[in-house]
Parts: sequence; structure tokens; C-alpha cells
Amino acid sequence: MLLRSVKSAWHHVRYLPLWSALAYSRRRAFELRSRALGTAVGEVMRWFPPARRRFSREVRRVFPDMPRAERMALCRGMGRNMGQTLFEIYHNAEFQIRQDKFHVSGPGLAALRQARTEGKGAIIVSGHFGQWEAVRAVLKAEGMETGAVYRPQTNRHYQRRLFAGIEAGGKPILATGRIGTKALVRHLRGGGFIAVLLDEKHPDGVPLPFLGRPALTSLSPAHLALKFGLPMVPAYGIRTGDGSEFSVEFEAPIAHTDSLSMTQAFNDSLSARIRSHPDQWYWMLRRWQGT
Repeated sequence: MLLRSVKSAWHHVRYLPLWSALAYSRRRAFELRSRALGTAVGEVMRWFPPARRRFSREVRRVFPDMPRAERMALCRGMGRNMGQTLFEIYHNAEFQIRQDKFHVSGPGLAALRQARTEGKGAIIVSGHFGQWEAVRAVLKAEGMETGAVYRPQTNRHYQRRLFAGIEAGGKPILATGRIGTKALVRHLRGGGFIAVLLDEKHPDGVPLPFLGRPALTSLSPAHLALKFGLPMVPAYGIRTGDGSEFSVEFEAPIAHTDSLSMTQAFNDSLSARIRSHPDQWYWMLRRWQGT
């Protein structure tokens, strides 16, 4: 009982800074609130030593010759993007209706429309890059509601808010693990769409090159695409302008070959996006740890 009380109190303490930031800006316009949280997180990344050190360690793996001043500017820029992204996910119902902010392009959207017409499911693969929820917002507006796979949070306050935000973007929301995988298979076989962020470390994955270094990567999306004959479409919501507009780009479906080649094709696709916009990727994933 005591341990549970201490754990609950610690969850409150860790959630308090974010709750305070969200409450402080509650009456402001959507873009102003989003940018305010982005600025706050950017400053935390700049001045909080543990976060800054972790960020620098990961960036040096990919950009070993980047000057410190440039690396610190990148650190702050990533923090701004992730603060805005978190705000938009927490307020996803409001974010979803801002369709005038989404500028859509790419051949993958036509492939997804065709899959829906044929009653087939589809797998949309992306990463913690830009605002990935912009992809599902576009699909939902097109009548192609897309569920998502997510990793549950240990902090119950973050978990509650994050789950509600993700769910507002489209259902079903499936947790990682065996039960979630079974539900995912049923959803796809029934003609459903699902979005997967494929840039997290998977202990049971295969080491494949990502940004020039081997990273444990799940082959499951490619396995499912091959097994059920589904399109596997890389898609990205890239921030533009002042960060409140998005270029939502649907790349052509990855050619069906084998799971290793298909997954590597996605790794190459996301790597190219990150190299073009390094401040829009979440470098704190410990992507290469243990490989």
C-alpha cells in the first residue's frame, strides 16, 4: 500500500510541469498554445543537462562532426517540435478539424484510396518525425479512418491523456504485445487501416541500417503486408512555415519483395527525411542502444 502511494505521488510530481504548462495557456488560440509549449520544451532541452547530454550522445552517432553550436540549435529545435507535437496530440480532436493546415501530396494516397475501394486494409508506416498525427487527420477526413499501434505509458496521467488524444485521431488503438497483435491481424483482415511508428527499438527485431548505423527494427508490418497482400505506405507530416502548417506526403507503396528488403526500404525513406529535417525527429528514442 505504501509503495503504491509513493508511486502515485511520483506520477503526480512528474506530470505537474506539463499540466501546469497546458493549464497556463488554456485560453489562448490553438497556434499560440502549441507554440508556447514548444518553446517551453525547447528551453528544457537547452538547459536541462541530462536531456541535453542524452540528445548530444545520439546526434553524435549520426553527425559526429557537427559543431557544438549547431548541435545545441538542433537540440532546441527538436524540443520545440516535440512540445508542439505533444500539445497537438493532447488536443487531437481540435487538431483534426484544421484541414486547411494540411497540404497533401504523393502517390501513396491514391494507392490507399484504391485499397479502400477494393475493401482491403492498409499499413501506413511512419516515425516520430514532424507531426505524424497529421497523416491520420488527412486519412480520417478522406473517410479512411486509421487506427494506431501505441506503447502504453508507465505514468497513469500521461497514459490517460495520451491514449485519449491518440484515440481521437482514429480507432482502434492497439497496445503493443501479443493481445494487440492478434487484434491488429483481425483489423487488417477485415479491411481496416492501421498506422505504425516503425522507428522505435524492438528487442526482438532485426539489426538493419538506419541513419548509417544498425538498429533493431521490427519486421512485423512488412510480414503482415506480404501475408495479406496489403499496401505498405510510408507517410510523413512535415512542419512548414511557423510550425502550424504541414506538408503531408504519402510516398508510393513499398514494393512487395521480402520483409527484410521492405523494412530496409522504410528505414532508408525515414533516414532521408531526417537528414533533410533533423530537428523534426525525436532523437531521444535510444534507437541504437544495445545494437
